[in-house]
Parts: sequence; structure tokens; C-alpha cells
Amino acid sequence: MTDVRISRAIGVVHRVIAALVLFATPLAAAAQDVEQRAREIVEVLQGKAIYTEVFDETFTSRVSQEQFSAIFDPAKGQYGPLVGLDSVEPTSPTAANIAIRFERGIASGVFNLAGKPPYRVAGILVTNVAPADDSTEKLLADIRALPGETSILITPLDGGKPLLSYNADRHLGIGSAFKLYILSTLARQVAAGKRSWSDVVPITTRGHPSGASRDWPEGAPVTLHTLATLMISVSDNTATDNLLSVVGRHSVEAEVAASGHSDPALLVPFMSAREMGVLKTGGDIEAYRTADAAGRLALLEATADSEMDMFEFMTVFTGPPIALDIEWLASGEDMAKLMRRVRELDDPTAREIMAVSTSVPDNLRGDWRYIGFKGGSEPGVLNLSWLLQDKGGEWHAVTLSWNNSAAEVNREVFKALAMRAIALARSE
Repeated sequence: MTDVRISRAIGVVHRVIAALVLFATPLAAAAQDVEQRAREIVEVLQGKAIYTEVFDETFTSRVSQEQFSAIFDPAKGQYGPLVGLDSVEPTSPTAANIAIRFERGIASGVFNLAGKPPYRVAGILVTNVAPADDSTEKLLADIRALPGETSILITPLDGGKPLLSYNADRHLGIGSAFKLYILSTLARQVAAGKRSWSDVVPITTRGHPSGASRDWPEGAPVTLHTLATLMISVSDNTATDNLLSVVGRHSVEAEVAASGHSDPALLVPFMSAREMGVLKTGGDIEAYRTADAAGRLALLEATADSEMDMFEFMTVFTGPPIALDIEWLASGEDMAKLMRRVRELDDPTAREIMAVSTSVPDNLRGDWRYIGFKGGSEPGVLNLSWLLQDKGGEWHAVTLSWNNSAAEVNREVFKALAMRAIALARSE
């Protein structure tokens, strides 16, 4: 349920790339120098060559070795370990196209050399990172190899066969992706004229220990649009629970059913973030498991006055997995139906909010007209879900879940798999 944080490193990498200068040089070095330097660029990344002996001072004075290595972090994260030099194509005695192979992808670009001996590398620019020889079969094999339970669905939203569907009907914990149901509820209430995105409501923290807005003054006036944006873009739990109290628990439960969830009773009662945290830190979990819907609601409502500090709350999200059956449960097909419902809204505001933080690097955005995202996690639980529109106007959903009651799940590994899924969806 904790925030699936967007990688800040990607933005830094692209700023570094933009800052690199490809220095114009006279045609002085021989072609074999270009090919040799290409091999040495890879050797620097592998730790087999010395950075300052391969790159010219004009480059190293502007770009540290750490910054140079960071240029290739997106490729490593998406496509696995560095394999080696894939190809080098000299375009002049001092310049060449270069392709560096990773396990499942290739980073390609250009580089050139200084115009005097020893002809070190004076500039390099990565222009594209793309999958190589990837397939739905290979992606599925890697997902199935993960410990615990996994699911993936890559599917068009307007008919047609899914590109990949595995355990897409299995109900798994989705963490903070539950907040999409609250967003959809609010959007429907706005569409019905019951509310406006500009409506101002007071913050009522109720002692919530988490969320960027948790320290805002009691009663601080904020718009519904602000609460929704905080809830989706940074997964603010305080904003989430305040917004849930505004739209109403029963309204969200009705939205779950209206979206076509395959078993809406799994989300009744619809828990707030705080209620789930209190229940898992000191509540009677077994009583909650065995109670009917009315009994579960009574147990949740009894947590309203419970004291819980930040340390207690964070133990739920930093320790071992706890009671993964007490979660917001949905299948990949349920998530795709929810994405379709958001897509169908005439008012684009909900989609605009989902697009604030896409969790997709620049090199994968090019062929998409729209990208909206929400994910969620807690120990043992991870969900990553996207609403996508291609350049032809067709809509798609990509959603993956991973639950493991025995151990924490690896967000970076799973996100790399998700990026492959998006790349495959884009290539269709």
C-alpha cells in the first residue's frame, strides 16, 4: 500500500544525457581507433578499463564516471545485465554509431573521438533503448519464475484478444492501486453534478501517521482535485482517507460493483488506508477474517479512535508480509475493467490526474499518446497498472500483480518486467 515511488534516477539520467556535448573534431584518428574505443567504452561499464584513460579530459571534466554509468541505468533496469558490445559502425575516422547489448535489450547511440593522440572519447550520446529478441513467451517465463503468486494482463480495451494473460482472473492484493476505485467514484460523482473538482473541503487528519499532507493544519481547505492528485500521483494516504470520507465508503463499494469486479464482496467493507494499518498493527486479524461484512465493518469503525504512531504504521510496510488476505483484492481482469471505466469518462480530469506520474521512462513513451498509472505495494504485495492510448487512438491496459506471503517482493525486478510488457504492447 505504500507509495510505488517513481524512479528519480531516470530524470537525472536524461538531464545528464542532454548535457553531454559531442565535440566536433578534425578527421585525424584512424577507423581502428574508433572501433577500439567502442570496445573500451563497454569495458569501462564492466569495470575492466579506466575511465580517464578511455575518455578525453573535455568529457571527464563535465561528466563524472558515476554520471556516465548512470546513463545506462534505465537499460540495466529494464533489460537486465550488460552483456557486451553488440556493434560499432564507423561514420567517419573520428565517429561511430554504437550498440551495447544487455540481456534483453540494446542501448544505441553515437560517440566521437578527440582530434589528437591518443584519440580518447570526447563525447557520447545514447539515443535509444529498446528490447531485443523479447517476446511474450520470454516475459511470461520470467514472471512465472518469481516466488509466490503472480499475474499479468496486456490487453486492448475495445475488444480483441489479450496479448498476454496469465492468472488474470486470480484475486491478488493490489496495495495502493485501490485508490483508483476512489478516483473513479469521485469522477462519477462529478459527472453526475453532485460534486465539482474545485469543491473545497477541510483536511481532517484523524491522527493519520502517513502521507505528504499528514502535517497540514487540521481543517486546512483543499480542493477535491488537490486531494485526488495527491492520492494518485504520490499515493498520499492522508489525502486518500480524507477523500474516501468525502465520497463515502458505500459509494466506493457501489463503484467497485459497477466497474465489473468479478467478486465485489471482497472489497466490502472498503477499507481506508488507516484502517488497514491499524488492523494489521494491533487489530484482531482472525476475528476480521471470520466475520461477515457487517462484523468487519464494525471492527473497522472501532479503529477510528485507535492511537497509532508512525513507527507502528511503518512496521506494516517495512517488516515481513502480514495477512495478505486482508488487502484490497482484485484480478488483472478487474483492473482492466476499472481502466476501461476511467477511459469512458467524458471529463478527462481523472485521466489527467493519472498521467501526473506515469512511472514510464522517456524512451518508452514515444509511441503512446496517453499514459496513466497507479501502483501499490506493501511487504509481499506489489501491483503496477497502466491505462495506455496508442498513436492510433486505441486504448490498452497493462497490469501486473505479485504477492508473496513468505518474503518481500522486489519492486525493481518487477518494474523491469513491467517495462518489457509496455514495450511489447507498444510493438503490437
